[in-house]
Amino acid sequence: MPVIASQGWSVYAAEHAFDRHGTYAGTDDNRYADLETALLDPDTRAIICSRGGYGAVHLLERLNRLPLRDDPKWIVGYSDITALHALMNSKGIASIHAPMCKHIAAHAGRDADSQRLFNILRGLNSPVSLGSHSLNRTGTASGPLLGGNLAVAAGLLSTPFSPFRPGSILFIEDIAEPIYKVERILYTLRLSGVLGSLGGLIVGRFTDYTPDRDNPSMEAMIARITADYSYPIAFGVPIGHVDHNIPMLCGVKSTLSVTPSGATLS
Repeated sequence: MPVIASQGWSVYAAEHAFDRHGTYAGTDDNRYADLETALLDPDTRAIICSRGGYGAVHLLERLNRLPLRDDPKWIVGYSDITALHALMNSKGIASIHAPMCKHIAAHAGRDADSQRLFNILRGLNSPVSLGSHSLNRTGTASGPLLGGNLAVAAGLLSTPFSPFRPGSILFIEDIAEPIYKVERILYTLRLSGVLGSLGGLIVGRFTDYTPDRDNPSMEAMIARITADYSYPIAFGVPIGHVDHNIPMLCGVKSTLSVTPSGATLS
């Protein structure tokens, strides 16, 4: 909290922020109570999650009943916080897929990702370079930027919170998922028509997996499954469970431009 306070903001920890309940940071009721309080508090402008945590999906039904559009707040986080991004974006409210308190504290807020997050919170969303990759597919697309952790997002398919929308720029990442499981998810998206309806795709980092006999890499598998589509794709983007995790403004119209020399998102 001192690092965030040093930016000039008033900071407080939610009542149950340090609770423990099994593998969760508190019971469902207590975690919901913290979010409800923050989301309805007129003085709270941003909710920066301490860590990504499985269990956010447990809270969606109750959070969905709140008047979230009356006084929108920033939700900041990644991993399982993807479920909260999906909730906010389903209401037309922007959110920030970004490093959380653990990362900010570890880097004392001085790293490029923390600085970009602070700038977004101040209303400054500058274009970002996504770099080049041998599997990139060139082109330009504009649409709402949606996505996050692929397994969490896929679990919301066919629900009111689904982050998959025609014409959108989808970004995906994951950790400790074997290639065949990610392939299964992508085939579900393909067969449901989701994958073919995208405006563009940003492939973030897939970590803690090993190549298998059918695929030399996760990226190669994704390139194969998306080979029939003509939209631009940027591979190897530093988004996800990696130390360099570029903050992304979800739910906001963005433009993905992929050229032979690299890719940008603005």
